Amino acid sequence: MTTLDSSLKTPLFDLHRANDAKIVPFAGYQMPVHYAPGIIKEHQHTRHHASLFDVSHMGQIKISGDNIAAKLETLIPVDLVGLQPWRQKYGLLLNQRGGILDDLMVMHCNTHFLLVVNAACKQQDYQHLSDELGAQLDLQLLQDRALIALQGPEAVKVLTEAGADVAQMRFMDVAEIDLFGFGCTISRSGYTGEDGFEISIAASNSVAVTENLLAHDSVALAGLGARDSLRMEAGLCLYGQDLNIDTTPVEANLLWALSAARRKGGERSGNFPGADIVLEQIENGADRKLVGLLPEGRAPMRAGTPLFDQDQNNIGMITSGGFSPTLGRPISMGYISSEFARAGTRLTAEVRGKMLPLSVAKLPFVPNQYAR
Repeated sequence: MTTLDSSLKTPLFDLHRANDAKIVPFAGYQMPVHYAPGIIKEHQHTRHHASLFDVSHMGQIKISGDNIAAKLETLIPVDLVGLQPWRQKYGLLLNQRGGILDDLMVMHCNTHFLLVVNAACKQQDYQHLSDELGAQLDLQLLQDRALIALQGPEAVKVLTEAGADVAQMRFMDVAEIDLFGFGCTISRSGYTGEDGFEISIAASNSVAVTENLLAHDSVALAGLGARDSLRMEAGLCLYGQDLNIDTTPVEANLLWALSAARRKGGERSGNFPGADIVLEQIENGADRKLVGLLPEGRAPMRAGTPLFDQDQNNIGMITSGGFSPTLGRPISMGYISSEFARAGTRLTAEVRGKMLPLSVAKLPFVPNQYAR
């Protein structure tokens, strides 16, 4: 977990304290890692019911002006020109080497765009966007908004019973909806692999909305610990661990996030930072690749663990690892030389001076349940 100043608090901080949260520093904020039930029970509750996560530490950037999509495409290799109102896409901010500055969500909110960016990157993202597009567009880093995520198979039932018309929304839809009398921007998305919603709301209304949601029998609080174990099961990357400025989208196994319109032969091919490098890797492959990994035995293999082939040649490193409550076993993700990336390939890892076996696995570890 990233530790910065750690002096900031989200609008829900007092609610976390009142619910006996264990607070840890994360991306400059004091955040709940888990509550009294513990990470495994919070994880399982999300899989079977609905959990509420405070993600207000993340950045929300509102962009207004003319031809927003075309201008954002000069920085993000996604088909934003074709993005319809009230839809969103996952995107990547890249540097001139094709490295990932941040991964983010891009929403088309009809009259403006809304970007949701990672907490540790939000100031630099805002500055980068302002430097590149500030003369052409109006950008605001929203400081008065909270963001909560309601995740799990019963999330749609909870919001519907609260009077929110979300049942017809599909994965990656966006809507402006009143919830308990408060205006919200709601997207049907999330970071858990489960069906769910992310709710952007005025900070001043966030406690009331959260308390109303928690009053439903299906809803429980969950912290960063369960969020991390859920996203690993879903094969989703964490910026700063699995993604960074020295990692390209092709290396990160994110080809699905690079729209066909922006690739070689597409109608708007290239014209984004690092395009030459990224497009060449799409065509010819990259030297390394992010893969899923299944350690043998019960001991988790965590970030920083070196990986070796059967001849004891170092071929990569684990970037995320932990225990999967759903599978009842340890899981990991990491980068290895592409020649070893086929599922089933057996490797070894050095853990506290011992060489332990593991194998390459397909991602995700647990099939997602998005409402497509």
